[in-house]
Amino acid sequence: MPREHGDTREVLLHCGVEILTAQGLTATGIDTVLKRVGVPKGSFYHYFDSKESFGLEVLQRYAEYFARRLDRRLLDEDQLPLQRLAGIVEDAKAGMIKYDFERGCLVGNLGQEVGALPDSFRAELQAVLADWKQRLAACLRLAVEAGQLRLDTDCDKLAEFFWIGWEGAVLRAKLDRSVHPLDVFIDGFLERA
Repeated sequence: MPREHGDTREVLLHCGVEILTAQGLTATGIDTVLKRVGVPKGSFYHYFDSKESFGLEVLQRYAEYFARRLDRRLLDEDQLPLQRLAGIVEDAKAGMIKYDFERGCLVGNLGQEVGALPDSFRAELQAVLADWKQRLAACLRLAVEAGQLRLDTDCDKLAEFFWIGWEGAVLRAKLDRSVHPLDVFIDGFLERA
């Protein structure tokens, strides 16, 4: 059955998320995406002006998806705030196992290759990380109110610390093909907090 016009764009973006979370943008040729979804090159350029615009839209799609996942955990009032954070880690571990440690964080992947990417990616990646930091800092402020963190905790700084370490832990989990680095990271983070 032929795809609807709008469906093709969605299929391309979905495939882009799958491939770029595994191998990044610089290692991904447009032909790889097109072959996987069975779309001709002309159709690709109907939806995206360039590989850069495609990559930026994939990043935006991933950021929106991940923000929803964060909110599902961080706004869960049935759990104490720090337990919400532990839930994020458990979700990530399950995802890494599901994809046999082939896929990681798209933001981390693109961040590692930012020197080889067009300048437009730097600002977008920084905006995504700033958004994640804000979401986590709000949860950490709730942890202060709940008595899980000290009253003098700098929640913005602690949230930034989390995301810096998190990206390294995800990279190491892919390298080791094990969730152990994620466990080490969250244990160390919670001990420090």
